[in-house]
Amino acid sequence: MEKDEVYKRVRAKVEKLLGFYFHLAVYVVVNGFLLTINLTAYADPGFAPGYLWAKWPLMGWGIGLFFHAFRVFGSGYKERMIEKMIKKEMGQQ
Repeated sequence: MEKDEVYKRVRAKVEKLLGFYFHLAVYVVVNGFLLTINLTAYADPGFAPGYLWAKWPLMGWGIGLFFHAFRVFGSGYKERMIEKMIKKEMGQQ
């Protein structure tokens, strides 16, 4: 039974990691595309006023990506507290 629990825990961690890496890849591709469009339009003075608008999705989405990374790679405080509380409860039984 313990082996199954370890497997489930490791699988959940791997799924979180893959989810983050997928999020990061989509962030890089989409924002690279937006930045390319913005800089290409910036090079043509008749097409765009010269405003770097691609910084807004980069920053906004970047904040979300930061919090996703913190949830995946963060301090682990919640997990340590859960383990501590489980050990405490199991000792009382």
